[in-house]
Amino acid sequence: MRNVSRHRRILAAAVSGLLGGATLAGLGATPAAAAGPAPHYLMTAFTNSSESNMYVYDSSNATDYSLIRANAYTPPSGLIRDPSVMRHTDGYYYIFYTTNWTGNTIGFARSADHVTWTFLRNVTVGLNGSTGSTWAPEWFKDSDGSINVIFSASSTGTAGQFQPYKITATNSDLSAWSARTAIGIPANHIDTFVVKSGSTYHAFVKNETTKYIEHATAGALTGPWTFTGTGNWAGWGSGLEGPALVQLPNGSWRLYFDQYGAGRYYYTDSSNLNTWSAKTEMPGLSGTVRHFTVLRENVGDSTAVPTGNRSLRSINFPDRYVRHRNSLGYLEAVSTATDRLDATFTIGAGLANGNCYTFQSVNPAGRYLRHSNNRLVLAANDGTATFRNDATFCGRAGLSGSGTSFESYNYPGFYLRHYNYELRIERNDNSAALKADASFTVTTPLG
Repeated sequence: MRNVSRHRRILAAAVSGLLGGATLAGLGATPAAAAGPAPHYLMTAFTNSSESNMYVYDSSNATDYSLIRANAYTPPSGLIRDPSVMRHTDGYYYIFYTTNWTGNTIGFARSADHVTWTFLRNVTVGLNGSTGSTWAPEWFKDSDGSINVIFSASSTGTAGQFQPYKITATNSDLSAWSARTAIGIPANHIDTFVVKSGSTYHAFVKNETTKYIEHATAGALTGPWTFTGTGNWAGWGSGLEGPALVQLPNGSWRLYFDQYGAGRYYYTDSSNLNTWSAKTEMPGLSGTVRHFTVLRENVGDSTAVPTGNRSLRSINFPDRYVRHRNSLGYLEAVSTATDRLDATFTIGAGLANGNCYTFQSVNPAGRYLRHSNNRLVLAANDGTATFRNDATFCGRAGLSGSGTSFESYNYPGFYLRHYNYELRIERNDNSAALKADASFTVTTPLG
């Protein structure tokens, strides 16, 4: 909170002692059980209708995806095929993508919120200038913290022999990269996706001759690699490309791939990266999306938030409570009966994920706090996935060191906070001000 006089701070501290008896300890309420962090899956894809625009989707279960934004990013020139998404230690999301059918560059863009993207640069990495081809960059963060981009390059264009290479970031803002290095997988393999499990690297890669997705393992990122699955080893058939993996909360793995000839998309699951289930067609998006990647982020922690009718009191301004007024969220002192009702919410299971929470007003009944353009508003549930996501918040131990903080489910790393007494979500910048503004005490209901 900004621009508040020292007098108000002293008054708030005094009121804190008077209001202390309103906490849940006095009520003897039992907090709801928290199952731990809630997974949120972010997908970046190009589509059958356009290879010049990126679409962004999200999911709570890695199966059913909803569109967040169509045409979320269009590069200043060229294409955006095969966008690979990661979140860096600076809190920003990055995509790396194929810039054209021929050429020797890969593209980079960045976003603070995974919805609005800004072009950063094209990086020259490939072979033979404009006569070569550079395809399918995939990010890979190694266990030593290094950030790598693995891509396929040919010196003779689209009809040439593609081979996997890597570059490694040489600074923390990802603006400088090492020279390309072959990773040891032989030529005529493209679309290489690497994960590490224990001390073993696993590569899933398309054999351009047989059109099967193959599996290879190694003790180092640059090999030597041993192919443990070739031909129709997993029973998925041929005509496949674009393998992408994500690890699920139970430790198992999900592999997505594109059956490009038929225009269909599938997934398959494994507990050990070696034995896989039969392929299952993706609901909703099969036939629409092309070569994508999925990023899983965990939202919230194991903090259990009391449910039922409650009020939220600010940690750093304990004379003020979360309330709605004129369908907007504010942090204000309460005095009248109407104030007290407007500062009372029914805390229930999250609309988008039951391990998280929603705030439903009691006056009027049946409306929810949700974020819209980062502002907290009170609105009726319109039945859309976007609404369910925007109205879901996951509990975390208070960022200030006390109380509880509420992380936006569909904007991981963004927290419910007050700023100039207005409620909004903002990205955690690790400042003391944000941590204090984003911490609340769950109290007995005022209304």
